Amino acid sequence: YKEGAHKSVVVNRYERNPKARKECIEHYGASCQVCGFDFESTYGELGKGFIHVHHVVSIATIDEEYEVDPIKHLIPLCPNCHAMIHRSKEMRSVEALREMLKDGH
Repeated sequence: YKEGAHKSVVVNRYERNPKARKECIEHYGASCQVCGFDFESTYGELGKGFIHVHHVVSIATIDEEYEVDPIKHLIPLCPNCHAMIHRSKEMRSVEALREMLKDGH
């Protein structure tokens, strides 16, 4: 198994507003809004304030600059839940993922 070959890739990068992220976390807290995981509880000071912030409507589908509401449009998720929401071709909703966890699958 060979790895490490160099490959150049060109991608689009959508700008995020750090103030919107901060306001989202101030409102919801830094724990996952799907599973409840809190990095600080598990990792102490190292995990303090660490969380992904998910765009409820994919920023790529909007495809233009827009006015984000940090409470309505953003939600804190742990990296695992964030990855599961984006895992299928069509993005799952936060509510659908909560239901999957609640149902045990």
